[in-house]
Amino acid sequence: MCGIFGVVAARDASKTENLLRALFRLSESRGKEASGIAGIAGDVIHVLKSPVPSTELLRTKTYASYVERVVDGPRRVAVIGHSRLVTNGAQTEHANNQPVCVDDIAGVHNGIIVNEDQLWGAHPDLTRTHEVDTEVLFRLVRRGANEAGSFIGGVRSALAQISGVANVAMFASELDQLTIATNNGSIYYAADPTTGFFAFASERYILEKALAKVDLPTDAIEQLLAGSGLVVDLETAAVHEISLAVGAPTGVAQKNGIHRTVDVRALEGVVKMSSRPPAIHSDVPPAWFLEAEQQNREAIAKLRRCVRCVQPETVPFVGLDPQGLCVDCRNYQPIVQHGREALEAVLAPHRSRTSRADVLVPLSGGRDSCYALHYIKRILGLNPIAYTYDWGMVTDLARRNASRLCSALGVEHIIVSADITQKRAYIRKNVEAWLTRPDLGIVPLFMAGDKQFFHHAQQLQERTGVSFQIWGNNRLERSDFKTGFCGFDRQGYKDNSLFHLGLKNNLAYVAYYLKAFAWNPGYINTSIPDTLFSYFLYFVKKNTYLDLYDYIPWDEEIIVSTLLDEYDWEVSPDTRSTWRIGDGTAAFYNYIYWTAAGFSESDTFRSGQVRNGSMTRAHAQDVVDEENRPRYASLNWYCRTIGVDLDRTLRVINAIPKHYAV
Repeated sequence: MCGIFGVVAARDASKTENLLRALFRLSESRGKEASGIAGIAGDVIHVLKSPVPSTELLRTKTYASYVERVVDGPRRVAVIGHSRLVTNGAQTEHANNQPVCVDDIAGVHNGIIVNEDQLWGAHPDLTRTHEVDTEVLFRLVRRGANEAGSFIGGVRSALAQISGVANVAMFASELDQLTIATNNGSIYYAADPTTGFFAFASERYILEKALAKVDLPTDAIEQLLAGSGLVVDLETAAVHEISLAVGAPTGVAQKNGIHRTVDVRALEGVVKMSSRPPAIHSDVPPAWFLEAEQQNREAIAKLRRCVRCVQPETVPFVGLDPQGLCVDCRNYQPIVQHGREALEAVLAPHRSRTSRADVLVPLSGGRDSCYALHYIKRILGLNPIAYTYDWGMVTDLARRNASRLCSALGVEHIIVSADITQKRAYIRKNVEAWLTRPDLGIVPLFMAGDKQFFHHAQQLQERTGVSFQIWGNNRLERSDFKTGFCGFDRQGYKDNSLFHLGLKNNLAYVAYYLKAFAWNPGYINTSIPDTLFSYFLYFVKKNTYLDLYDYIPWDEEIIVSTLLDEYDWEVSPDTRSTWRIGDGTAAFYNYIYWTAAGFSESDTFRSGQVRNGSMTRAHAQDVVDEENRPRYASLNWYCRTIGVDLDRTLRVINAIPKHYAV
């Protein structure tokens, strides 16, 4: 999930260099892990790519030389570019970065092909040389072009075989054309045939801002709708829109040119590697880990639990009374949905009367947000834009599931990428500090980096012009026990906003962290500004949105069956649960809570289901027992991703004094 862009200037290329620079910089918001460019000069398609962010590439002498040769030199200009968010294929392997060059095609791809392995298996005669999923797409395009006798036919054939999002722009060495295609609508373009100009980008905002920077008009920007493509004549910049349906009329003649060669170069002297590569561990848990798990499990099974739900006595301020009821069961008030009719009434004034989007939908790749997107598009008939904030701990499984939904629904997907290397470094510093002095009240610090999600959601609402946001929060998921470990009784407030938590509790909460930082100077590191901004966004700033599950019932069975049956939704191999499988942090922090305190988010969540009548207590206990099984493969991924030693980390967690008798 990356940023792609390009420019064709058939007659006047005077503004191309500055426009290209603006597109590069703005597209970096979608991916900061690698960047590259392909452009035509004479009989050569020149490709430059490197494992550095776009802004870093733009500052190099190599890029300046490239621009002189490909952008400033020729009479006409045709270039495409890419800012990469790595999904598969490490950026340190040159061939995995984009533009990808195979079978006389040089192209860029935004999206994830989720059936990549099946495609390679179905076409064993195709040669695989890269790890990146784009390769199989381009090889299928070339094969289809050879069979159909046209490049457009090849594009149609390839896109018909893939599952997942594909937004592509390609130069074929034999054609004097740029071919663009999308199956989810994440491409915007502007064309002026009178001046011989064409430009495109992954987002309207990116293209609009880039054009404005070089004083080019922005009123002609159009969205390339899902299932459509463009063929741009490189000689005239004339644009022809095509359908991607197999068998549809071609609609435009194939314009052959000189047979160009593809010259691929890397940015010299740049090799991006982690400065502290973690030890590699097998996903098979060692004997000591299994023994510790069994010992903990036997002790936790003896805990006294609420007689109505399944919350154990170790939950902070759980308040089990003499009859065995917890405070939440004693004070329970049913969650009542407003209903579909009320939802329609709220939506009515916001529905778009054109093809423009009318709502922004956060999409984590988890089941609740995926189902929300399905419901909003298929049931409510809205035209949503999906939004994901990738802060470095979104798993590939979550990315693939988001891709499945967006491609199947034809929904534009905007990804805002953090500086992932930096974010992971922040987590590593705080985890390593925590390991020297474990404190359950400080565990949320590991997740502070994802709270910029709120900030970017508001920014995107303003940039896209949609009037509101619909989220997929589930009110049964309560995690107020996390502040309980800081000493605060959750009965004094209803949610985590400053207004409801109260100024006094907020000050006490900050004081708790300041005291922890004073006792453990390891927390005083470069992550502090990021943490403070996260605190403001989560606890102080008011966020305005509509929660879908405030209006329709949250039904786990319907949600899971819909995703599995209609979208071939992917599940995790290390658990039988479908909850929290796309969150790369959940397995880690829940393992800490379960090991030290005898419960996790699962206990409080499933207890909520018992109270609202959607699950029996006996079933809830079975589910909790299953969901609390340590996910060793996910723990391994977490530690490897942030760069801490798995074995040492797990041993420290297991050595924490327990809140229960062992």
